[in-house]
Amino acid sequence: MKYNDIDLQNWKECDINTDSLWLISERDKSGKHKNIYHGNFIPQIPNQLLRRYTKKDEVVLEPFMGSGTTLFECEKLTRKYIGLDINPKMIEYVNEQMQDNLIYQDYSINFCNSLDEKAVDDAVLSSLKNFNQKSVQFVLMHPPYMDIVKFTEDKNDLSQINNINEFVKKFKIVCENSLKYLDKNRYFAIVIGDGYDKKNFRVKLKGIVVKNIESLKNNYLKEKYCA
Repeated sequence: MKYNDIDLQNWKECDINTDSLWLISERDKSGKHKNIYHGNFIPQIPNQLLRRYTKKDEVVLEPFMGSGTTLFECEKLTRKYIGLDINPKMIEYVNEQMQDNLIYQDYSINFCNSLDEKAVDDAVLSSLKNFNQKSVQFVLMHPPYMDIVKFTEDKNDLSQINNINEFVKKFKIVCENSLKYLDKNRYFAIVIGDGYDKKNFRVKLKGIVVKNIESLKNNYLKEKYCA
């Protein structure tokens, strides 16, 4: 089954990065992208993942919306989008960024604790109903890097957790709440980062892509995604 709109006969001619090391000269600052949030990631990452694992008009679910990076790429690439976030300031910010939009309406922004199964169900099912869809075709997760940056004071915010075992336990709940809406045999991606304390984040991965952003002064922190 084909999971993207790439012409596989001429894949070398497209700009999909098939390497395991992504060298990115600088952050994409076009359109709505603004580097105003400490936790936002390089827009080129969701752009590559969306084009690799989704088709036009398919549905993307993001349990950690943040400042809307993935949403803005979904708008650019014509994907439907469901975003959840526990930070009310980010909900307000992203809504403001989308306020003047007159063409792209296939998105849903939800103030939601992704650990709360009922809240996730309510938000996702309501969004899918509005899209006239029953499931999603891609899930992209960019969770907090444990307690490196505390985004809110909410006890359910994963950035409040400083114990790796507790973090993994809670993150597993988020995965369970989200991935049940993913179509069978479709993909999900997790964007993670090395801890500043040099501890290892151990997971069994199908694949790893290391992103190196050339313009950063401190390149110790590398972002990765696993699918």
